[in-house]
Amino acid sequence: MLTVNQRSYRAPTQPTVVVCVDGCEPDYLGQAVAGGHMPWLKRALAEGTGLVADCVVPSFTNPNNLSIVTGAPPSVHGICGNYLYDTASGTEVMMNDPKWLRAPSLLAALADAGCSVAVVTAKDKLRALLGHGMKGICFSSEKADQCTEAVNGITGVVALVGKPVPSVYSADLSEFVFAAGVKLMQTRRPDVMYLSTTDYIQHKHAPGTAGANAFYAMMDGYLGELDRLGCVIALTADHGMNAKVGMDGRPDVIYLQDWFDARLGPAAARVILPITDPYVVHHGALGSFATVYLPAGVSAASVIGDLRALRGMEAVLDRAGAAERFELPADRIGDIVCVSERFTVIGTSASRHDLSGLDAPLRSHGGISEQKVPLVVNRPLPGIDRNRRFRNFDAFDLALNHAQ
Repeated sequence: MLTVNQRSYRAPTQPTVVVCVDGCEPDYLGQAVAGGHMPWLKRALAEGTGLVADCVVPSFTNPNNLSIVTGAPPSVHGICGNYLYDTASGTEVMMNDPKWLRAPSLLAALADAGCSVAVVTAKDKLRALLGHGMKGICFSSEKADQCTEAVNGITGVVALVGKPVPSVYSADLSEFVFAAGVKLMQTRRPDVMYLSTTDYIQHKHAPGTAGANAFYAMMDGYLGELDRLGCVIALTADHGMNAKVGMDGRPDVIYLQDWFDARLGPAAARVILPITDPYVVHHGALGSFATVYLPAGVSAASVIGDLRALRGMEAVLDRAGAAERFELPADRIGDIVCVSERFTVIGTSASRHDLSGLDAPLRSHGGISEQKVPLVVNRPLPGIDRNRRFRNFDAFDLALNHAQ
Protein backbone atom coordinates (compact mmCIF):
# COMPACT_ATOMS: atom_id res chain seq x y z
CA MET A 1 0.00 0.00 0.00
CA LEU A 2 1.09 3.54 -0.78
CA THR A 3 -0.14 6.50 1.28
CA VAL A 4 -0.36 9.93 -0.36
CA ASN A 5 -2.11 12.93 1.20
CA GLN A 6 -3.64 10.68 3.86
CA ARG A 7 -5.19 8.31 1.31
CA SER A 8 -3.93 4.77 0.71
CA TYR A 9 -3.60 3.14 -2.71
CA ARG A 10 -2.73 -0.34 -3.93
CA ALA A 11 -0.19 -0.77 -6.71
CA PRO A 12 -1.85 -1.65 -10.03
CA THR A 13 -1.96 -5.27 -11.14
CA GLN A 14 -3.26 -4.24 -14.57
CA PRO A 15 -2.36 -1.16 -16.65
CA THR A 16 -4.49 1.66 -15.24
CA VAL A 17 -5.60 4.75 -17.16
CA VAL A 18 -7.35 7.73 -15.58
CA VAL A 19 -8.89 10.12 -18.09
CA CYS A 20 -9.95 13.69 -17.36
CA VAL A 21 -12.27 14.90 -20.13
CA ASP A 22 -12.20 18.68 -19.87
CA GLY A 23 -15.64 20.28 -19.62
CA CYS A 24 -17.55 16.99 -19.77
CA GLU A 25 -20.86 17.38 -18.00
CA PRO A 26 -22.66 14.02 -17.73
CA ASP A 27 -25.23 14.98 -20.38
CA TYR A 28 -22.56 14.89 -23.10
CA LEU A 29 -22.10 11.19 -22.46
CA GLY A 30 -25.81 10.51 -22.08
CA GLN A 31 -26.68 12.18 -25.36
CA ALA A 32 -23.83 10.51 -27.25
CA VAL A 33 -24.66 7.05 -25.89
CA ALA A 34 -28.36 7.50 -26.64
CA GLY A 35 -27.51 8.55 -30.20
CA GLY A 36 -25.38 5.46 -30.78
CA HIS A 37 -22.11 7.39 -30.93
CA MET A 38 -20.35 5.70 -28.00
CA PRO A 39 -20.74 1.91 -28.21
CA TRP A 40 -17.73 1.27 -25.97
CA LEU A 41 -19.09 3.53 -23.22
CA LYS A 42 -22.53 1.95 -23.48
CA ARG A 43 -20.95 -1.44 -22.83
CA ALA A 44 -18.70 -0.05 -20.07
CA LEU A 45 -21.71 1.40 -18.28
CA ALA A 46 -23.56 -1.92 -18.54
CA GLU A 47 -20.64 -4.10 -17.46
CA GLY A 48 -18.74 -1.63 -15.29
CA THR A 49 -19.72 1.32 -13.10
CA GLY A 50 -21.29 4.68 -13.93
CA LEU A 51 -21.47 7.36 -11.25
CA VAL A 52 -22.04 11.11 -11.04
CA ALA A 53 -19.50 12.95 -8.90
CA ASP A 54 -18.79 16.47 -7.73
CA CYS A 55 -15.78 18.38 -8.96
CA VAL A 56 -13.96 21.07 -7.02
CA VAL A 57 -15.34 24.62 -6.97
CA PRO A 58 -14.09 26.79 -8.59
CA SER A 59 -14.93 24.40 -11.41
CA PHE A 60 -11.84 25.25 -13.44
CA THR A 61 -9.13 23.16 -15.08
CA ASN A 62 -6.08 23.55 -12.86
CA PRO A 63 -7.70 23.04 -9.43
CA ASN A 64 -9.52 19.93 -10.57
CA ASN A 65 -6.70 18.26 -12.47
CA LEU A 66 -4.48 18.72 -9.44
CA SER A 67 -7.21 17.38 -7.16
CA ILE A 68 -7.51 14.28 -9.33
CA VAL A 69 -3.77 13.52 -9.26
CA THR A 70 -3.36 14.33 -5.56
CA GLY A 71 -6.63 12.76 -4.39
CA ALA A 72 -7.30 15.89 -2.36
CA PRO A 73 -9.10 19.27 -2.51
CA PRO A 74 -7.34 22.62 -3.10
CA SER A 75 -7.10 23.24 0.64
CA VAL A 76 -4.47 20.47 0.57
CA HIS A 77 -2.69 20.94 -2.77
CA GLY A 78 -2.95 24.73 -2.93
CA ILE A 79 -4.02 25.20 -6.57
CA CYS A 80 -7.24 27.19 -6.27
CA GLY A 81 -7.57 28.55 -9.81
CA ASN A 82 -5.81 28.96 -13.12
CA TYR A 83 -4.85 32.45 -11.99
CA LEU A 84 -4.48 34.27 -8.69
CA TYR A 85 -3.46 37.50 -7.00
CA ASP A 86 -0.08 37.01 -5.34
CA THR A 87 -0.34 39.26 -2.31
CA ALA A 88 3.38 38.89 -1.58
CA SER A 89 4.39 40.52 -4.86
CA GLY A 90 1.21 42.51 -5.51
CA THR A 91 0.86 40.95 -8.96
CA GLU A 92 -1.66 38.75 -10.77
CA VAL A 93 -0.04 35.52 -11.95
CA MET A 94 -0.79 32.20 -13.61
CA MET A 95 -0.81 29.21 -11.26
CA ASN A 96 1.05 26.95 -13.68
CA ASP A 97 4.36 26.93 -11.78
CA PRO A 98 4.95 23.95 -9.45
CA LYS A 99 6.07 26.42 -6.77
CA TRP A 100 2.37 26.90 -5.99
CA LEU A 101 1.88 23.21 -5.16
CA ARG A 102 1.61 22.31 -1.49
CA ALA A 103 1.19 18.54 -1.75
CA PRO A 104 2.82 15.67 -3.66
CA SER A 105 0.98 13.92 -6.45
CA LEU A 106 0.03 10.27 -6.50
CA LEU A 107 1.71 10.04 -9.91
CA ALA A 108 5.09 11.02 -8.45
CA ALA A 109 4.62 8.65 -5.52
CA LEU A 110 3.73 5.74 -7.81
CA ALA A 111 6.82 6.41 -9.91
CA ASP A 112 8.99 6.52 -6.78
CA ALA A 113 7.47 3.20 -5.73
CA GLY A 114 8.66 1.60 -8.96
CA CYS A 115 5.65 1.96 -11.26
CA SER A 116 6.15 3.19 -14.81
CA VAL A 117 4.03 6.34 -15.21
CA ALA A 118 3.00 8.39 -18.26
CA VAL A 119 1.10 11.68 -18.44
CA VAL A 120 -0.29 13.27 -21.60
CA THR A 121 -2.11 16.59 -21.36
CA ALA A 122 -3.55 18.77 -24.09
CA LYS A 123 -2.25 22.19 -23.06
CA ASP A 124 1.26 22.77 -21.85
CA LYS A 125 -0.01 24.98 -18.99
CA LEU A 126 -0.73 21.81 -17.00
CA ARG A 127 2.32 19.74 -17.86
CA ALA A 128 4.73 21.08 -15.24
CA LEU A 129 2.11 20.82 -12.47
CA LEU A 130 1.03 17.28 -13.34
CA GLY A 131 4.59 16.06 -13.79
CA HIS A 132 6.11 17.78 -10.77
CA GLY A 133 8.51 15.44 -8.99
CA MET A 134 7.54 12.54 -11.25
CA LYS A 135 9.97 10.17 -12.92
CA GLY A 136 8.48 9.05 -16.22
CA ILE A 137 6.88 10.36 -19.40
CA CYS A 138 5.08 13.69 -19.28
CA PHE A 139 4.27 15.87 -22.30
CA SER A 140 1.54 17.99 -23.89
CA SER A 141 -0.09 17.79 -27.30
CA GLU A 142 0.55 21.51 -27.66
CA LYS A 143 4.34 21.05 -27.58
CA ALA A 144 4.68 17.42 -28.63
CA ASP A 145 7.36 18.33 -31.17
CA GLN A 146 9.60 19.83 -28.48
CA CYS A 147 9.92 16.79 -26.20
CA THR A 148 13.30 15.84 -24.74
CA GLU A 149 14.36 12.93 -22.60
CA ALA A 150 15.58 15.33 -19.92
CA VAL A 151 12.33 17.29 -19.61
CA ASN A 152 9.64 14.92 -20.87
CA GLY A 153 11.13 11.44 -20.53
CA ILE A 154 10.57 10.77 -24.23
CA THR A 155 11.51 11.98 -27.71
CA GLY A 156 10.03 11.41 -31.15
CA VAL A 157 6.44 11.83 -29.97
CA VAL A 158 5.11 13.17 -33.28
CA ALA A 159 6.55 10.21 -35.18
CA LEU A 160 5.23 7.79 -32.55
CA VAL A 161 1.70 9.18 -32.69
CA GLY A 162 1.70 9.65 -36.45
CA LYS A 163 -0.14 12.96 -36.28
CA PRO A 164 1.10 16.55 -36.69
CA VAL A 165 1.13 18.92 -33.73
CA PRO A 166 -2.46 20.23 -33.64
CA SER A 167 -3.76 23.76 -33.22
CA VAL A 168 -4.44 24.64 -29.60
CA TYR A 169 -7.90 25.76 -30.74
CA SER A 170 -9.12 22.46 -32.13
CA ALA A 171 -10.61 19.11 -31.25
CA ASP A 172 -7.40 17.63 -32.67
CA LEU A 173 -5.54 18.77 -29.55
CA SER A 174 -7.58 16.32 -27.48
CA GLU A 175 -7.49 13.59 -30.11
CA PHE A 176 -3.69 13.76 -30.00
CA VAL A 177 -3.88 13.03 -26.26
CA PHE A 178 -5.92 9.87 -26.86
CA ALA A 179 -3.86 8.75 -29.85
CA ALA A 180 -0.66 9.24 -27.84
CA GLY A 181 -2.15 7.29 -24.94
CA VAL A 182 -2.94 4.31 -27.16
CA LYS A 183 0.52 4.37 -28.77
CA LEU A 184 2.22 4.58 -25.38
CA MET A 185 0.17 1.66 -24.11
CA GLN A 186 1.04 -0.37 -27.21
CA THR A 187 4.77 0.42 -27.13
CA ARG A 188 5.72 1.28 -23.52
CA ARG A 189 2.82 -0.26 -21.57
CA PRO A 190 3.04 2.03 -18.54
CA ASP A 191 1.61 0.77 -15.27
CA VAL A 192 -0.30 4.01 -14.76
CA MET A 193 -1.28 6.65 -17.30
CA TYR A 194 -3.10 9.97 -16.87
CA LEU A 195 -4.73 11.61 -19.90
CA SER A 196 -6.15 15.14 -19.75
CA THR A 197 -7.93 16.83 -22.66
CA THR A 198 -9.04 20.38 -23.49
CA ASP A 199 -12.59 21.76 -23.51
CA TYR A 200 -12.43 23.50 -26.89
CA ILE A 201 -15.39 21.47 -28.17
CA GLN A 202 -17.43 21.80 -24.99
CA HIS A 203 -17.06 25.59 -25.06
CA LYS A 204 -18.62 25.60 -28.53
CA HIS A 205 -21.01 22.67 -28.73
CA ALA A 206 -23.84 21.70 -26.39
CA PRO A 207 -24.58 18.05 -25.52
CA GLY A 208 -26.26 16.13 -28.31
CA THR A 209 -25.14 18.44 -31.11
CA ALA A 210 -23.29 17.11 -34.13
CA GLY A 211 -20.00 18.71 -33.05
CA ALA A 212 -20.20 17.25 -29.56
CA ASN A 213 -21.26 13.80 -30.73
CA ALA A 214 -18.40 13.64 -33.24
CA PHE A 215 -15.91 14.44 -30.46
CA TYR A 216 -17.29 11.79 -28.12
CA ALA A 217 -17.42 9.21 -30.91
CA MET A 218 -13.71 9.87 -31.52
CA MET A 219 -12.96 9.52 -27.83
CA ASP A 220 -14.99 6.32 -27.58
CA GLY A 221 -12.89 4.67 -30.27
CA TYR A 222 -9.62 5.32 -28.45
CA LEU A 223 -11.04 4.25 -25.08
CA GLY A 224 -12.14 1.02 -26.73
CA GLU A 225 -8.57 0.48 -27.92
CA LEU A 226 -7.24 0.97 -24.40
CA ASP A 227 -9.85 -1.44 -23.08
CA ARG A 228 -8.83 -4.07 -25.63
CA LEU A 229 -5.23 -3.61 -24.44
CA GLY A 230 -6.38 -4.78 -21.00
CA CYS A 231 -6.50 -1.42 -19.22
CA VAL A 232 -8.54 -0.50 -16.20
CA ILE A 233 -10.06 2.84 -17.23
CA ALA A 234 -11.50 5.49 -14.94
CA LEU A 235 -13.09 8.41 -16.76
CA THR A 236 -14.03 11.67 -15.11
CA ALA A 237 -13.99 15.43 -15.80
CA ASP A 238 -12.53 18.57 -14.31
CA HIS A 239 -15.83 20.45 -14.58
CA GLY A 240 -19.10 20.65 -16.46
CA MET A 241 -20.16 23.33 -18.93
CA ASN A 242 -23.22 25.53 -19.45
CA ALA A 243 -24.52 28.17 -21.81
CA LYS A 244 -23.92 31.61 -20.28
CA VAL A 245 -26.21 33.78 -22.37
CA GLY A 246 -29.45 35.68 -22.10
CA MET A 247 -32.47 35.17 -24.33
CA ASP A 248 -30.88 37.47 -26.90
CA GLY A 249 -27.94 35.09 -27.24
CA ARG A 250 -25.45 37.58 -25.82
CA PRO A 251 -23.21 36.77 -22.82
CA ASP A 252 -25.01 37.44 -19.52
CA VAL A 253 -22.25 39.14 -17.53
CA ILE A 254 -21.98 40.72 -14.09
CA TYR A 255 -19.09 43.18 -14.47
CA LEU A 256 -17.92 43.06 -10.89
CA GLN A 257 -14.97 45.45 -11.08
CA ASP A 258 -17.27 48.10 -12.56
CA TRP A 259 -19.69 47.49 -9.67
CA PHE A 260 -16.99 47.96 -7.05
CA ASP A 261 -15.50 50.98 -8.85
CA ALA A 262 -18.88 52.68 -8.77
CA ARG A 263 -19.35 51.87 -5.09
CA LEU A 264 -15.86 52.32 -3.62
CA GLY A 265 -14.01 54.37 -6.22
CA PRO A 266 -11.83 53.34 -9.20
CA ALA A 267 -9.50 50.43 -8.47
CA ALA A 268 -10.13 50.56 -4.72
CA ALA A 269 -11.11 46.89 -4.78
CA ARG A 270 -9.41 44.27 -6.96
CA VAL A 271 -11.51 41.61 -8.71
CA ILE A 272 -9.65 38.43 -9.73
CA LEU A 273 -11.06 35.93 -12.24
CA PRO A 274 -9.40 32.55 -11.62
CA ILE A 275 -10.59 31.24 -15.03
CA THR A 276 -8.03 33.48 -16.73
CA ASP A 277 -5.46 31.61 -18.81
CA PRO A 278 -3.61 32.20 -22.11
CA TYR A 279 -6.43 30.61 -24.14
CA VAL A 280 -9.13 33.28 -23.83
CA VAL A 281 -10.65 32.62 -27.27
CA HIS A 282 -12.53 29.77 -25.54
CA HIS A 283 -14.33 31.94 -23.02
CA GLY A 284 -13.16 35.57 -23.09
CA ALA A 285 -11.91 35.09 -19.49
CA LEU A 286 -15.54 34.94 -18.35
CA GLY A 287 -16.50 32.28 -15.81
CA SER A 288 -18.90 31.88 -12.90
CA PHE A 289 -16.40 32.36 -10.05
CA ALA A 290 -14.57 35.47 -8.84
CA THR A 291 -12.65 36.53 -5.78
CA VAL A 292 -12.39 40.11 -4.50
CA TYR A 293 -9.72 41.88 -2.48
CA LEU A 294 -11.13 44.84 -0.55
CA PRO A 295 -9.28 48.01 0.43
CA ALA A 296 -8.29 48.64 4.03
CA GLY A 297 -11.22 49.81 6.12
CA VAL A 298 -13.92 48.14 4.01
CA SER A 299 -15.39 44.99 5.53
CA ALA A 300 -16.79 42.07 3.60
CA ALA A 301 -19.98 42.30 5.66
CA SER A 302 -20.61 45.84 4.39
CA VAL A 303 -20.97 44.73 0.75
CA ILE A 304 -21.98 41.05 0.82
CA GLY A 305 -25.70 41.80 1.21
CA ASP A 306 -25.81 44.03 -1.87
CA LEU A 307 -23.74 41.56 -3.88
CA ARG A 308 -26.13 38.75 -3.03
CA ALA A 309 -29.00 40.89 -4.31
CA LEU A 310 -27.47 41.22 -7.80
CA ARG A 311 -29.44 39.45 -10.49
CA GLY A 312 -27.59 36.32 -11.57
CA MET A 313 -25.54 35.91 -8.39
CA GLU A 314 -25.88 32.49 -6.73
CA ALA A 315 -23.56 32.69 -3.72
CA VAL A 316 -21.45 35.35 -2.01
CA LEU A 317 -19.21 34.32 0.89
CA ASP A 318 -16.52 35.89 2.98
CA ARG A 319 -13.04 34.39 2.98
CA ALA A 320 -13.60 31.98 5.87
CA GLY A 321 -16.98 30.84 4.58
CA ALA A 322 -15.67 30.22 1.07
CA ALA A 323 -12.60 28.37 2.30
CA GLU A 324 -14.79 26.06 4.38
CA ARG A 325 -17.57 25.45 1.86
CA PHE A 326 -15.34 24.96 -1.19
CA GLU A 327 -12.27 23.45 0.56
CA LEU A 328 -9.97 26.26 -0.60
CA PRO A 329 -6.70 27.60 0.83
CA ALA A 330 -7.85 30.72 2.70
CA ASP A 331 -4.60 32.59 2.08
CA ARG A 332 -5.01 32.35 -1.70
CA ILE A 333 -8.51 33.75 -2.09
CA GLY A 334 -9.75 37.28 -1.56
CA ASP A 335 -11.88 38.83 1.16
CA ILE A 336 -15.01 37.82 -0.78
CA VAL A 337 -15.83 34.98 -3.16
CA CYS A 338 -18.68 35.41 -5.67
CA VAL A 339 -20.33 32.59 -7.63
CA SER A 340 -22.83 33.35 -10.37
CA GLU A 341 -25.82 31.28 -11.47
CA ARG A 342 -26.00 28.72 -14.26
CA PHE A 343 -26.62 31.13 -17.13
CA THR A 344 -24.48 34.02 -15.85
CA VAL A 345 -20.76 34.78 -15.80
CA ILE A 346 -18.66 37.29 -13.88
CA GLY A 347 -16.29 39.74 -15.54
CA THR A 348 -14.05 42.54 -14.31
CA SER A 349 -14.79 45.67 -16.35
CA ALA A 350 -16.70 45.68 -19.62
CA SER A 351 -13.77 47.46 -21.28
CA ARG A 352 -11.32 44.71 -20.32
CA HIS A 353 -13.02 41.72 -21.96
CA ASP A 354 -12.46 41.18 -25.67
CA LEU A 355 -15.29 38.95 -26.83
CA SER A 356 -14.53 39.31 -30.52
CA GLY A 357 -13.03 35.81 -30.59
CA LEU A 358 -16.31 34.17 -29.59
CA ASP A 359 -17.72 32.64 -32.77
CA ALA A 360 -20.54 30.83 -30.93
CA PRO A 361 -22.83 31.75 -28.00
CA LEU A 362 -20.76 31.77 -24.81
CA ARG A 363 -20.47 28.48 -22.93
CA SER A 364 -18.38 28.52 -19.78
CA HIS A 365 -17.94 27.17 -16.25
CA GLY A 366 -16.55 27.92 -12.81
CA GLY A 367 -19.61 27.80 -10.59
CA ILE A 368 -21.60 25.36 -8.51
CA SER A 369 -23.80 24.80 -11.57
CA GLU A 370 -20.88 23.07 -13.33
CA GLN A 371 -19.96 20.85 -10.38
CA LYS A 372 -21.57 17.58 -11.55
CA VAL A 373 -19.23 15.38 -13.60
CA PRO A 374 -19.18 11.74 -14.72
CA LEU A 375 -17.12 9.10 -12.92
CA VAL A 376 -17.09 5.94 -15.02
CA VAL A 377 -14.97 2.81 -14.46
CA ASN A 378 -14.88 -0.04 -16.97
CA ARG A 379 -15.04 -2.61 -14.18
CA PRO A 380 -17.74 -3.48 -11.65
CA LEU A 381 -16.99 -2.08 -8.19
CA PRO A 382 -18.61 -4.46 -5.74
CA GLY A 383 -19.01 -3.23 -2.23
CA ILE A 384 -18.87 0.52 -2.86
CA ASP A 385 -21.64 2.64 -1.36
CA ARG A 386 -23.29 4.21 -4.41
CA ASN A 387 -25.26 6.59 -2.17
CA ARG A 388 -22.22 8.39 -0.80
CA ARG A 389 -20.89 11.60 -2.25
CA PHE A 390 -18.31 10.85 -4.91
CA ARG A 391 -15.69 13.37 -6.03
CA ASN A 392 -13.79 13.46 -9.29
CA PHE A 393 -10.64 13.08 -7.22
CA ASP A 394 -11.84 9.61 -6.15
CA ALA A 395 -10.90 8.37 -9.64
CA PHE A 396 -7.53 6.86 -8.68
CA ASP A 397 -8.98 5.35 -5.50
CA LEU A 398 -11.67 3.55 -7.49
CA ALA A 399 -9.26 2.51 -10.25
CA LEU A 400 -6.48 1.22 -7.99
CA ASN A 401 -8.28 0.05 -4.85
CA HIS A 402 -11.55 -1.32 -6.21
CA ALA A 403 -11.33 -2.07 -9.95
CA GLN A 404 -8.19 -4.22 -10.12
